[in-house]
Amino acid sequence: ADSVVGMARHIRRFGIEPKIAICSNSQFGTLETESAQRMRAAIALLDERDLDFVYEGEMPVDAALDPEIRNRLMPNSRLEGKANAFVFSNAETAGGVKNSLKSVTEGIEVGPILMGMGNRAHIVTPSITVRGLINVAALAGTPMNAYG
Repeated sequence: ADSVVGMARHIRRFGIEPKIAICSNSQFGTLETESAQRMRAAIALLDERDLDFVYEGEMPVDAALDPEIRNRLMPNSRLEGKANAFVFSNAETAGGVKNSLKSVTEGIEVGPILMGMGNRAHIVTPSITVRGLINVAALAGTPMNAYG
């Protein structure tokens, strides 16, 4: 839950309103896997807070990206349109989805972004472009309080 709140804060640093999908292999409570239970627990913790951003889950990635699929699976979803951030229960899944999306879109990758540690260090992958490296360096060099 704290990671989701931190993610929303970082998304706003880019001037984007967060629409966070909490992803798992379960579809809004249909499975009892460890991953689904972990994500459900995070959602329950988030629901206890008075938050000023939209999040929804637990859902598969296709439901996060396709409002028609999501509305069919969960007609009362609080998320509208496509999610612009994804939370996964493990790094392997997150990395695979990130690389897949990077390969099929023309978006600009910024990150991974480490939260904490004063936001002064970030991880870059061997496939990073010059533009991506400049973006991460700029992010690491900007104090968090500059974004409110």
